[in-house]
Order: sequence, then structure tokens, then C-alpha cells
Amino acid sequence: MANTAQHHSRLTVTTMATVLPIFFIFAIVVALMTSAALFTPKGPQQVVVRTAIMLTLACCFLLWMVTYLAQLHPLIQPQRSLKVEG
Repeated sequence: MANTAQHHSRLTVTTMATVLPIFFIFAIVVALMTSAALFTPKGPQQVVVRTAIMLTLACCFLLWMVTYLAQLHPLIQPQRSLKVEG
């Protein structure tokens, strides 16, 4: 029982996530942009459609990346009280 009580009184420190998913998602977005540039059907609006698809992918990636990084390195750290209630 004493070992269990000591285990609960210790604070555990967890490490933050890595930046590695940003590079994986970036590679996927680049592949999708390349396929959008290569496989856009021919027509009078080909450049407009290609630009719209590539801008959509770039904006979605930037939105996801900013959200991910804001959670990875928050400006305001959560505060934990060291009081033991009970």
C-alpha cells in the first residue's frame, strides 16, 4: 500500500508531441497539388480550376498547421495546483 501512495503523490511529466506530422501532411499536400496541376481537365477554365484547387489545399494546410502548432506550443500554459484535496 505504501508504494501505491507514493506513486500517486509524484507528478508525471509528459513530453509534447513532435513537429514531424507537419512534414508528413506537407508532403501529402504537395502531392495533391502536383496531381491537381497535372490532372486538371482541359477546358476554358483550366487555369482557374487549377488555381482554386491549389489555393484551397494551401489554405487548408496553413489553417491546420497554425492550429496544430498553437496546441503544440500554447502561449498560456495550464496551471496545476499542488494542493491535495481529500
